[in-house]
Amino acid sequence: MTPDQKFARWIKYSCAIFVIVFAYFLIADLAMPVTPQAMATRVVTKIAPRVSGQITQIYVHNNQAVKKGQVLFEIDPKQYQLAVQKAKLNLETVKQNNAQLDASIAAARADVTASETNLVQKQREAKRLDTLFARKGTSQQLRDDAVSVATSAKANLLASKARLQQLIVSRGDTGEDNINIRVAQNELDQAKLNLSYTKVVAENDGFVTNLQLESGTYTAAGNPLIALVSDKVDVIADFREKSLRHFGAQSKALIAFDSKPGQVFEAEVSSVDAGVSDGQFDANGRLAAPTTSNRWVRDAQRMRMHVNLEQSDISQAMPAGSRASVQLLPDSALFAWMARIQIRLLSYLHYIY
Repeated sequence: MTPDQKFARWIKYSCAIFVIVFAYFLIADLAMPVTPQAMATRVVTKIAPRVSGQITQIYVHNNQAVKKGQVLFEIDPKQYQLAVQKAKLNLETVKQNNAQLDASIAAARADVTASETNLVQKQREAKRLDTLFARKGTSQQLRDDAVSVATSAKANLLASKARLQQLIVSRGDTGEDNINIRVAQNELDQAKLNLSYTKVVAENDGFVTNLQLESGTYTAAGNPLIALVSDKVDVIADFREKSLRHFGAQSKALIAFDSKPGQVFEAEVSSVDAGVSDGQFDANGRLAAPTTSNRWVRDAQRMRMHVNLEQSDISQAMPAGSRASVQLLPDSALFAWMARIQIRLLSYLHYIY
């Protein structure tokens, strides 16, 4: 065989191998898709105090596991304790004022009763003198004086009733339904609530990570100070959208983590996101900006899938951000077997890369 014939044979072999490899990747992308764009994620809760003040105590350390309700750090409570005492004193003052109003109302009622009695007496005197004046039994001056006194007594009665009504309105409802007591009680409850906020607690189970907090630091309300990483792991994987045509929730999958080369873990698809950021548009008042590209074949859009590990102990050990490769398992036994070989080879490659 001449050298030219040998070269031609190698060219044929190379073309055949290329066609076989190309066909394999084409079929694999459709029937048993795999992606290296995957990672383990955890929900991160930013812990911020609800009140301002100087931090006096820190009860946790970096990377410590905490439970929901556990105290993380404490803010100086002195000013909030004083606020509680002030609110209590204000509540007592309101109760004393109500007691004084009750006494004033009782006195005003007695004054109204006395004014009513005096009015009745003065009206009888004015009527009697009016009768005597008609019979020429008294002078007009005495009659006019009696009528004036009766009119004055009626005005005094109206003034007494007005003062009584004013006191009743100022007093309001009796008992705990009184508006002044309710306002003072509300201020006391708010002061106690602010005092309770001086102890900042974990809102859920997790791990304290990247703790950069020292005693004596002054913090403002709403300023995040601690990152609390959830103990629940969610593996996310980004696949080309055409690769997900035959896969969805409850589909079987395999995961190979970069930190555990040579190991493959069973998993199950929990959900597929309803969309990605490229499909989100804001109402900004601007005209549409069509995408322009000179490429004949555009980049494939990737959709996000969430995968749950079946081994909970492995998932809990994975830190947030751990990279992984996810292999979807088709229903076909042959393709499933090939998919297992494919992800196994990828897991071994993590030993060297």
